[in-house]
Amino acid sequence: MFLELHPDNPQPRNLKIITECLKDGGIIIYPTDTIYGIGCDIFNTKAIERICKLKGIVPSKANLSFICQDLGTLSAYAKNVENPIFRLLKSALPGPYTFILEASREVPKILKSKKDTVGIRIPDHVICQQIISAVGNPIMSTSIPMTDENVTYYTNPEVIYETFENQVDIVIDGGIGNMIASTIIDCSSGEPELIREGAGVWPIN
Repeated sequence: MFLELHPDNPQPRNLKIITECLKDGGIIIYPTDTIYGIGCDIFNTKAIERICKLKGIVPSKANLSFICQDLGTLSAYAKNVENPIFRLLKSALPGPYTFILEASREVPKILKSKKDTVGIRIPDHVICQQIISAVGNPIMSTSIPMTDENVTYYTNPEVIYETFENQVDIVIDGGIGNMIASTIIDCSSGEPELIREGAGVWPIN
């Protein structure tokens, strides 16, 4: 299904369709404040396995992440988020960053790394926030497979739909997406470390 969502004021009817899809174990492609991502309900293991198969990755070896609605939600899924790490998160989020943090018991095992860490995002994007709010819990976030040769393949939702319509349940049209992925910061040791430079500026002021 190809479903349009207004980027500033998502239609409630379409949000309901997306929510029901996710709750039923479906997977979606959706816009974020960086690139379009593939997502599902983080508590649906079979949906996560579907996404991993689509990307050709093994769940136990993949560094999977998910998006939260706000810092309050994030704190339920991460441990030891104390000053100065909390101040760093507060200054950067919502925004184009993925923070690697110690995973709490609330994080499904399939999403945890061998080091018991997890990547968490809070995108600065209305559609993301509305979907998470409607679902009532975080959704998985991983980038669609990208190639440098064809930018429209991962920025234009119509082209994305043509590519993935038989592999996902819903492709959300939220407008043309960005080309740069999130900046990844590892905070699991207590000392922030840049893992990947992306759309987010580092160091964070």
